[in-house]
Amino acid sequence: MKKAGIIGAMEIEVARLKEMMTDVTVTKKASMEFNQGLLNGKPVVVVQCGIGKVNAGICAQILVDDFQVDAVINTGVAGSLRNEINIGDIVISTDAVHHDMDVRALGYKKGQIPQIDVFAFPADETMQKVAAEACREVNPEIQVFSGRVLSGDQFISDHGVKSVLVDELDGFCTEMEGAAIGQTAWLNKVPFVILRAISDKADDSASMDYPVFERQAAWHCVTLVEKLLEELA
Repeated sequence: MKKAGIIGAMEIEVARLKEMMTDVTVTKKASMEFNQGLLNGKPVVVVQCGIGKVNAGICAQILVDDFQVDAVINTGVAGSLRNEINIGDIVISTDAVHHDMDVRALGYKKGQIPQIDVFAFPADETMQKVAAEACREVNPEIQVFSGRVLSGDQFISDHGVKSVLVDELDGFCTEMEGAAIGQTAWLNKVPFVILRAISDKADDSASMDYPVFERQAAWHCVTLVEKLLEELA
């Protein structure tokens, strides 16, 4: 990996990474600030894309086209879809699916994008493995899981909706950007991985849990990203 693009949807997810960078050049495009420089001596471009799949997809394409990144890391927080995945734990993507894509009326299964050859966008296997090992080393106090990330332009805070996402799509966590980044990376043949720290349980308690735990969850991702870059360089 020569240069990594690191995407977070919110400032809290990238602020610490930007503070740690050196030799930074800032480029503004599509109302986003792309911070190109070194993170612990490793070439990176760190950017806050904004919330939602459209923002995320645009951001990932700019990283590929304008900055020629050869790997994409999506870092941030998410809601847990599994009882055993607790607030503060980390989910590393095996693949990513758009849970709000629904063309079943035309014979496709839920989550399938018509006229695209894959159902789920596969994360890079090496990046998955290295991320899991790195997380266990730098965040020993939490659990790390590898599984499917579900993305949609919805904040999931209903137990019934959560149950459907697990039953129909086998998700481990739910958020609002990862699958768009994964799809963009897949279309461009660029390896990617999604790193999501759990900030809430994606159920009726989510609106209360999220503001309290998002900072703690985001910090776990920051330490993981640092170690992942070191191991992949």
